[in-house]
Amino acid sequence: MVIDTIMWHNPRCSKSRQALAYLNQKNIRPIIRLYLEEPPTVPEIKNILLLLNLKAIDLTRTKEIEFKALSSNIIKDNNLLIKTLVEHPKLIERPIIIKGQKAVLGRDTSKIDKII
Repeated sequence: MVIDTIMWHNPRCSKSRQALAYLNQKNIRPIIRLYLEEPPTVPEIKNILLLLNLKAIDLTRTKEIEFKALSSNIIKDNNLLIKTLVEHPKLIERPIIIKGQKAVLGRDTSKIDKII
């Protein structure tokens, strides 16, 4: 059985483009999910957080204007922040590479080797 590699990708992000190029160099053609156009659901975010072993804040782009506008009660509440990530996918850190029951944040391409 072949397990597909999936990449949550933003083509405008240099780190995301680098991760895709790295996968292509390894002859891996991931299924691309343009998560800004097809935002993840709450269950999908919860699953990714489980696979990454992270809290929602660790998956959040905290320098974005949308994040800075959030109230502290949202930032401190994992479930509220997950809902915010679904509503504002721009706040999701990228890229995320998923293979089976493993996932990594691919900002550092050396981390990608852990799952491929």
